[in-house]
Amino acid sequence: MKRDLLTILDLTAAEIVALLARAQEMKKLWFQGTLRPVLPGKTLGLLFTKPSTRTRISFEAAMNRLGGSCIFMTEKETQLSRKEPLPDTARVMSRYIEVLAVRTFDHADVEELARHASIPVINALTDSNHPCQVLSDLLTIQEKRGSLQDLEVAWIGDGNNVAHSWIDAAARMGFTLRLACPEGYLPDRRVLERARAEGGRNIFIVSDPREAVASADAINTDVWASMGQEEEADTRRKVFAPYQVNADLLSHAPRHALVMHCLPAHREEEISTEVLEGPHSVVFDQAENRLYFQMALLEWILPS
Repeated sequence: MKRDLLTILDLTAAEIVALLARAQEMKKLWFQGTLRPVLPGKTLGLLFTKPSTRTRISFEAAMNRLGGSCIFMTEKETQLSRKEPLPDTARVMSRYIEVLAVRTFDHADVEELARHASIPVINALTDSNHPCQVLSDLLTIQEKRGSLQDLEVAWIGDGNNVAHSWIDAAARMGFTLRLACPEGYLPDRRVLERARAEGGRNIFIVSDPREAVASADAINTDVWASMGQEEEADTRRKVFAPYQVNADLLSHAPRHALVMHCLPAHREEEISTEVLEGPHSVVFDQAENRLYFQMALLEWILPS
């Protein structure tokens, strides 16, 4: 039976552990020059309505390294721009390609494509979730820290799609997550309720960023205004100013804390250049690891 990855809760804890281990193995094999192309003849479709750097390139490079090929499409380049129904698009694409990764606004669109496609569908980002980002971030933490045992993670800033996927990850993997978000910009209550129903008892919403980072092994942030929120940018800068990840905030965190950002970053807004370029930052390592996690994901979701 085909599997989709629309949210992290589509995976079991054991599957996440196995994917992270395989991603680390594939990274090692790649640098040794011994990685076997396990997906020859397979085609990945990339359907994007949002622009991308890391997501597009990492998926394309991952499929190429595994011996497969990619077809990149924007909505404007398909009949979706002329209101072709999503179910029809899903059924047609299922006849041409073996897996589809979708980067779009409305999460319901990805769910509808997955319902009608006979091939696996991967959420490459929606307004409510970004599972591949957070799973590859866990890969970076595991790589730097040695394990995810007794992990504590802080999220600073907007309760957005990446924050939602951190909540899902904490529910599934059982680590402690503290989210410091301004009032009015909290994560979706339904996401929190679902995570707690899944066993996420160590997920806390706090108002003070210093409390969130006090015992954190990893500190995460993201832009204050995501794509589609540009008109709110000025208001958000004022509201989020106390939530900047900077040297002062870092002084309240453990000395070993990692600083993470999914990029692109607005330097001197959500994160200072000093911290982004500083010794705690693993920002570019986590960007690189998008590639290796997606290699493991494609191999898993498309068994040869």
